[in-house]
Amino acid sequence: MTEFKKIIVTGGAGFIGSNFVHYVYNNHPEIEKIIVLDKLTYAGNKANIADILGDRVELVVGDIADAKLVDELAAKVDAIVHYAAESHNDNSLKSQDEFIHTNFIGTYTLIQAARKYDLRFHHVSTDEVYGDLPYREDLPGHGEGEGEKFTDRTPYNPSSPYSSTKAASDLIVRAWVRSFGLKATISNCSNNYGPYQHIEKFIPRQITNILSGSRPKLYGDGKNVRDWIHTEDHSSGVWAILTKGQIGETYLIGADGEKNNKEVLEEILTEMGQDATAYDRVTDRAGHDLRYAIDNTKLRTELGWTPKHTDFESGLKETINWYSENAAWWQAEKAAVEANYAKSQEVLK
Repeated sequence: MTEFKKIIVTGGAGFIGSNFVHYVYNNHPEIEKIIVLDKLTYAGNKANIADILGDRVELVVGDIADAKLVDELAAKVDAIVHYAAESHNDNSLKSQDEFIHTNFIGTYTLIQAARKYDLRFHHVSTDEVYGDLPYREDLPGHGEGEGEKFTDRTPYNPSSPYSSTKAASDLIVRAWVRSFGLKATISNCSNNYGPYQHIEKFIPRQITNILSGSRPKLYGDGKNVRDWIHTEDHSSGVWAILTKGQIGETYLIGADGEKNNKEVLEEILTEMGQDATAYDRVTDRAGHDLRYAIDNTKLRTELGWTPKHTDFESGLKETINWYSENAAWWQAEKAAVEANYAKSQEVLK
């Protein structure tokens, strides 16, 4: 049984956060109260947690940088799990203010409240703070699953306004642990996939393009490698760190799921009954990282965590089915998302 009875989950109406809220709700009845603090920007959606709102799950619509609100909520709980973030690289290249406000100022506001009330604090971050890894053509599978991987000792080398603001938030959490005794841990996770992910992201964008009768889009040559993890495995990893992790430590969460974007897109097309080559190549993103890969040894050996969804093909099929069966969840936004991409993406011949 955990020592925590009441928790705040910031960003708990977003993709990864809402999946964590469902995970705790379904698997840990000892948690008496889950307060979801979410600003409900375009990436947050009340519908993501509507089925579990009630006595145990409360939604508070607000800004994590609102010190008064955060203080009021922090006084009621035992722990804060911090998912809330502006997280889309393309958006960070167009406007940076929101990323500074939410990712840095918001995190600062939360850790000040956690310090005041002596709360357990877990900070959810990204592997993108480490920059990228070499792409090795000489390794089997173009480097996927072999060679250098990120560890908690990898130097920070962020490439975008998004990843640099996440790196900054990681660093102030670490400093507050050392300077003020903040009871915090950090996790850096690889690319998530699964239900409730906003359709601006790579996998749901391709799925919903096909469902909408449009050709999917691939950045550049599609060789950029990502270490895919199902969001339920991310949730169980965060729970393991929250309940068993050592204060001040950083744990990397990954499921050994390296695949390049071209492979993932072609798997989606094949699974959806399309020609695997039926996509358009578009101009690449500025500063696009080449390869991410997570070494999850520390999480596995120290905390006994193991991922459940290790078959990417099966997880991808379930994800495709979810978007196919929940068109009402994403259809209203689809045209606007594609119009936004069209401003910066040119189809390559």
